[in-house]
Amino acid sequence: MPEISIAERAGVGADGRPRPTEDHVAVLDHAVLVLDGATSPSPDLPPGGWYAELLVRQLAGELRVRPHEDLGVTLANAIGSVVKEHGLVPGRSPSSTVSMLRWDESEVEVLVLADSPVVGFGRFGTDAVSDDRLVSLRDGGLLQTGADVRRRRNAEGGFWVAEAEPAAAYKAVRRVWPRAEVDAVLIATDGVSIGVDEYQLFDWPGVLHRAREAGPEAVLDAVREAEEQDADCVRWPRAKRHDDQVLVLTDYE
Repeated sequence: MPEISIAERAGVGADGRPRPTEDHVAVLDHAVLVLDGATSPSPDLPPGGWYAELLVRQLAGELRVRPHEDLGVTLANAIGSVVKEHGLVPGRSPSSTVSMLRWDESEVEVLVLADSPVVGFGRFGTDAVSDDRLVSLRDGGLLQTGADVRRRRNAEGGFWVAEAEPAAAYKAVRRVWPRAEVDAVLIATDGVSIGVDEYQLFDWPGVLHRAREAGPEAVLDAVREAEEQDADCVRWPRAKRHDDQVLVLTDYE
């Protein structure tokens, strides 16, 4: 059993006020799940955190009952169950990223849907498993309105996320590493990975070093400190001063 360390911290809403985190984590005997609920595009929809909590519970249940099932099938079944139980409709439902890490004696598997990366470290070096389709569309100026997001969500040429369409699970980014070659794995929501991708406070090996030496909480502290120094979101334009944060270190050494 690897050693697992978790740091979690709630961010603020678009209005700058504190609110409950929309990130959710589940740790099983053989897997770790991290979901980041997206801010709902309309006030008449349930929040992304509500959906992420339902889905992480369903995923955990699926993995307990069928621990060796293909991860894409597991995610598709979990989405389908949540959709059916709550009457969710594609294009008019909350959504969430999904990052899944599962291991056994022979291999370590990863599934990433939307922008919460999983980063492996081992004999193969550093392998960042990321789904950059959403970021690419944003950077390309193709997601300027809510209508743009709805049109491109779970559509070919757009981006894929857990919402009300189970087939999105099969569009996830996947990776498998031999178990003997893996030293550690990090899972981060974008409130943490922004420190690597945009703030450039450290690279992923630097995140691993800091998390091992001072704990994952120290990584969250560094990101928050940078954001406090840019409180008006000028240096790094962003929708919220602080996003929700989750960082999980799964250490196999």
